[in-house]
Amino acid sequence: MPKTVPELPGVPPSRYPFSEVIEANGFVFLAGQVGDVPGRPGAVPGGIEAETRAMLENVGRLLRAAGLDYPDVVRCTVYLRDFGDFAAMNQIYREFFPIEPPTRATVGVTALAEDFRVEIEVMAAR
Repeated sequence: MPKTVPELPGVPPSRYPFSEVIEANGFVFLAGQVGDVPGRPGAVPGGIEAETRAMLENVGRLLRAAGLDYPDVVRCTVYLRDFGDFAAMNQIYREFFPIEPPTRATVGVTALAEDFRVEIEVMAAR
């Protein structure tokens, strides 16, 4: 099955040169999501907890637009600007994946776009 870029009702097109969601062979790949409010620049205020919550809410918004939800997520990669935020990020992350969480890697990075603290890549399966 070739890749497709699905229409996402209620999701504005990315302002960057990439697709928000791609589907191929029963897998749905989400572009990296950060802790912002769609349509507004910059991170939500409130630190790593607020950013993580907004980031994962953005994931849910895209999943639902593609006809999926959190239980369909099979793999995540989390990028943290400060690995000291690992425990706080995990506390919020567990709220979104309380049972049978997806596989995950967490990577420390020196910088993220627009000075965000955390970003996540997600792969889901139909």
